[in-house]
Amino acid sequence: MTQAILESDRQLVTAVISHLVKPGQEQAYEQWLHDVSGVAQQFEGHAGVSFVRPVDPSYSEYAIILKFDCYQHLKAWLDSPIRQRWIDQVKPLVQQDQKVQVLTGLETWFTLPGKLVQRPPKRYKMAILTAFAVFVVAQGLGFLVAPVLTGLPPLGRSFVLTVVTVLILTYGVMPRVTRLFYRWLYPKSLPE
Repeated sequence: MTQAILESDRQLVTAVISHLVKPGQEQAYEQWLHDVSGVAQQFEGHAGVSFVRPVDPSYSEYAIILKFDCYQHLKAWLDSPIRQRWIDQVKPLVQQDQKVQVLTGLETWFTLPGKLVQRPPKRYKMAILTAFAVFVVAQGLGFLVAPVLTGLPPLGRSFVLTVVTVLILTYGVMPRVTRLFYRWLYPKSLPE
């Protein structure tokens, strides 16, 4: 890759790619997985691959967990003509197009449906919004829930409040914060 990658942009990135395999095509798909993984390993920055195979034989959804040392190297693989040929090759084996989600850490809170493969927001922006959201939720829970938990030991109260805070942030607050601040988080792309 000719473009220089800044040290601050080097952050391990993971792509989770899922395929729903057609019944009876599992063996051919397994061979495809083996072959395409060998090709991906030849790309710069490749940091490993693992698979989650279906546990329910009646629903053959596979997940490929692909790691690269930075987003630019992952994107080089995802956008490569070589990978596109492999995707074309697997289409007869799967029931629908692949689903791809790119994750590096905090940005999992900053993804919206249909906006999966894109460069994560700047870390300082994620940190600012996360700190603000945690502060608001923690203060609200401290006011509303903490009095109900007075019978628990301090460590137990802290644990319950932490779990409830994370659940509220993950499933309620952060998706809304992301929509509200989408243009600031992703200034080069507009929501559809």
